[in-house]
Amino acid sequence: MVTAASDGTVVELHGISKSYGATRANVDIDFDLRAGEIHVLLGENGAGKTTLMNVMFGHVLPDAGTIRVRGADAAIHSPHDALELGIGMVHQHFSLVPTFSVAENIVLGSRPAMDLRFRRGAIGAETSELAERFGMPIAPHVAVGDLPVDLQQRVEILKVLYRGATILILDEPTSLLGPRQIENLLEILRDLRDRGCSIVLVTHKLGEVMEVADRVTVLRGGEKVSTTERGAFDERSLTRAMTGHDIAAVESDHAPWTDDVPMLEVRELNAPGEGADHLDSISLMVRPGEILGVAGVEGNGQRTLVNCVCGLESAESGGVWIAGEDVTGAGTSALRSAGLAVIPEDRHTWGLILDMTVAENIAMSDIPAGAYSKTGLLDWRGVRRRARQLLEEYDVRPPDPDLLASSLSGGNQQKVVLARELSREPRVLLADNPTWGLDVGAIDYVHRRLLDVKHSGAAVLLLSMDLEELLKLSDRLIVLFRGRIVLERSIGDLDMDELALAMAGRSATAAV
Repeated sequence: MVTAASDGTVVELHGISKSYGATRANVDIDFDLRAGEIHVLLGENGAGKTTLMNVMFGHVLPDAGTIRVRGADAAIHSPHDALELGIGMVHQHFSLVPTFSVAENIVLGSRPAMDLRFRRGAIGAETSELAERFGMPIAPHVAVGDLPVDLQQRVEILKVLYRGATILILDEPTSLLGPRQIENLLEILRDLRDRGCSIVLVTHKLGEVMEVADRVTVLRGGEKVSTTERGAFDERSLTRAMTGHDIAAVESDHAPWTDDVPMLEVRELNAPGEGADHLDSISLMVRPGEILGVAGVEGNGQRTLVNCVCGLESAESGGVWIAGEDVTGAGTSALRSAGLAVIPEDRHTWGLILDMTVAENIAMSDIPAGAYSKTGLLDWRGVRRRARQLLEEYDVRPPDPDLLASSLSGGNQQKVVLARELSREPRVLLADNPTWGLDVGAIDYVHRRLLDVKHSGAAVLLLSMDLEELLKLSDRLIVLFRGRIVLERSIGDLDMDELALAMAGRSATAAV
């Protein structure tokens, strides 16, 4: 049970300001958390959400402002200080040791290594009791690396509860989960709230906000825009608060099935992968002017499928065809010549070279093909001129081709990737989680560009962990589970219960 101040608050942040050079990440922000509530923190990329929560958890020291916990002034200079005050944080990217057991991960770092109570049996019993007490049962001696992602996240939550935290910060906790897993997590959060825990939930999924939020605080440009009680907000008002304007809904005219020759075809593809992330006789086709969505809990063959289509991995058998041309085993250069463009999941690792300029990133695939070359010398003026043209066309801000890619926001970095890939007018676009980590405005922009590609007559293979995104944009949907396609439906014929069961590896018949 959380002890609160007389007015019901457990944490108060007053006048928090933090700058990084000329960038003002937080500007005089007030934020409070009440006992037994779920308080959602919303905002676009760069709005200051992460900085504010890092201040609250002791990862970042503010330039100005004060923190009060349970009515008393608090000096939080480190995560250790925060945990001593009962504040715990579950990060978007887990900090677990895959080869350690569930119990070992939960207790790791919480007591001296020579503690005589640090015995396998004892910590297993202790963590099992903790998990049962909070309604999150889990086998204590299973290696964390063998667990599905939702149970790994459960371990992270149990880690902070084990350390006595009753004030929880969760950063984008549903980003890797399927629909049933999201439903289970939201139920866990409600249960923790009802047990007296106080929760700050950072998310960009407005559907989840509407389901669980008792209050919502919106940040924009490092400043607080509003704090609203449940019943006084809806998705439209929250979107307006985040962006400063309304965003018109993106509607896809879900294309009917046609008899056109497929623009992309994968036939009986078999490929190895880690655990369930292999491919077992996968066959699919995408026709011109069609978006085929690929759903599934992360780690069920998506990565291997992407790598095989992109030429980064070789399949054991089967093949890939683009516009009727067999490109099985072709290198990336040959695939691009055949008409393949790729929006990779990780724009920092695969999409961009952050230490290069924007112009260099846009031209990097054209230069090896002989573009911008005069008598063996590169026409850098032409490179910059073309880059500036694309930056204007794709609304990259600022439209400066000489800036380092690392200096741009996540949304503008993704626009640079889009500019490079889509300006080639591809026959096939492979879009791998194209809106990962983007704010609502950037997501809307990417969605409209994907529909433009579809309407140009190209085939789009869309992989996404965001089920709402897949349902909004796709004409057809397949579900991968343990390397196999376990469901294929047109969007008009899709049953949501059937979809959820397929993502969990179960059939509707088996569930009856």
